[in-house]
Amino acid sequence: SALVKALRDEVGLPIHFHTHDTSGIAAASVLAAVEAGVDAVDGALDALSGLTAQPNLGSIVAALQGHERDPGVNLANLQKLSRYWEGVRRQYAPFEADIRAGTSDVYLHEMPGGQYTNLREQARAVGIDHHWPEVAQAYAQVNLLFGDIVKVTPTSKVVGDMALFMVTNGLTPAEVLDPAREIAFPESVVQLMRGELGYPADGFPAALQAKVLGGEKPMLGRAGDHLPAVDLDATRAELSKTLERDATDTDLASALMYPKVFADYVAHEAKYGDVSVLPTPAFFYGLADGEEVVVDIDRGKTLVIRLLGRAESEDGQMKLFFELNGQPRLIKVPRAGVVNTSERAKAQDGNPDQIGAPMPGVIGSVGARDGQHVNRGDTLMTLEAMKMELAIKAERDGTVAAVHVKPGTQVNAKDLLIEFKA
Repeated sequence: SALVKALRDEVGLPIHFHTHDTSGIAAASVLAAVEAGVDAVDGALDALSGLTAQPNLGSIVAALQGHERDPGVNLANLQKLSRYWEGVRRQYAPFEADIRAGTSDVYLHEMPGGQYTNLREQARAVGIDHHWPEVAQAYAQVNLLFGDIVKVTPTSKVVGDMALFMVTNGLTPAEVLDPAREIAFPESVVQLMRGELGYPADGFPAALQAKVLGGEKPMLGRAGDHLPAVDLDATRAELSKTLERDATDTDLASALMYPKVFADYVAHEAKYGDVSVLPTPAFFYGLADGEEVVVDIDRGKTLVIRLLGRAESEDGQMKLFFELNGQPRLIKVPRAGVVNTSERAKAQDGNPDQIGAPMPGVIGSVGARDGQHVNRGDTLMTLEAMKMELAIKAERDGTVAAVHVKPGTQVNAKDLLIEFKA
């Protein structure tokens, strides 16, 4: 209530209060904000509320019935909506976060609710989910290293990237700040310290900013002022050529803001078609033998697909027998569960002539080549892991003896990436 009152005294704008329920008592904050005169609040329908989501909207509405600020929302209608979304949520059960209860730790690490589940999934993907308490502690430490910044998308993700990086590599805050220790910071951290996301009112801690940028000058002024102008018509024409159709406004905006994600989406659509027309269970879980689905792929064009059965072929693939609008069809697909069991060589601990992967991920780009002379600090390749990009840099001057990976290679922590000539 103190925050809402202070804002009302200082600004003449409507105040909207938004919070997540990670602590378990966020509804109390909402009701306090209402008492203090907030203009708008939001919550989540019963079936989607609580934990890292918003507090229960139905309960807030019920608590305010008869109050002078009763919003007049029909509780019965909210329940109807909630029952619908309860059914929808069941379809996504495999993607539920493994969070059983609220936690007061949020007052220590100050992690936004929307990021809490994402960061836990990132930790699982890089193999350190069993170190979650250390990740949460590192998140608080990184926040202080960065100068106790406001943590909201996208700055909260940067704090999370650095926390995962520290835990994966066993780094302490003192080691991060040590001028003598070479660290390949996540690209998002470099962008933050460069000023691409803006600046806190009192700036970033000078020592950390200088180490992250490595002599590079930070951006001055508003980040948007440094962006090159975009010719929208020319970009749309080029995109239409790539898509082999007229690019829509959505295509254009997506390609400009998220070029790699959009390229991946286009490649997926080119390979599989518009999978959004599939029923949700069929998309996530496939069809059972004898199951039939009806798919509208275009106006007036409907496919009736029935899976008749399956058989394993000699090459380890599965033969799937279908009926498509009553006509028999046969396709082959890789058998689920088949994985590549080959092991990559590991970088030797303490060997200055070898560079290993700092965490599991996929090699994004490779700039180094066999026989190339590189200087300390040169970017050799990039590693992508759960929306985080790391620049793998040379820790000394030298000549590359061998590059053991290529773009798209899946690697585990400590897999050998590059060898230098001794």
